[in-house]
Amino acid sequence: MIESDTIKLLRECDAGAKMGVTSIDEVYEHAQDARLRTVLEECRHAHMDLVEKIGALLDEYGDEGKEPPMVAKGMSWLKTNVMLGMKDSDKTVADLMTEGCNMGVKSLNRYLNEYEAAEEKSKDVAKKLIKLEDQLVQDLRDFL
Repeated sequence: MIESDTIKLLRECDAGAKMGVTSIDEVYEHAQDARLRTVLEECRHAHMDLVEKIGALLDEYGDEGKEPPMVAKGMSWLKTNVMLGMKDSDKTVADLMTEGCNMGVKSLNRYLNEYEAAEEKSKDVAKKLIKLEDQLVQDLRDFL
């Protein structure tokens, strides 16, 4: 049970961190304020670091990880492009990213509760990702 929960939690963290990178990539070119671009760059870098760390942990279990669901990626892309098409602004970028982060935090907390038998190192990774998403939400408040 411990190994199963650990792998499942790490897979969800993998998908979430990758989704974060994809989301930042989708909005980055629309960010006009230099400070906003810096916030997004730093967060993308932190997400990439976590993707690597999660990948290494999954390798230890002989697991390939998990890509974000195509439906989630497609809906995110569609919403991003529609919203930015209507109003291409830093406020829209911040709003989209805030919504995505909030959804990610909610999901990750649910997975932490669901996979409670997971090893502490995988729980720590999930908590780091949650903290990263929470920090991005705080950093984006100035642009809302």
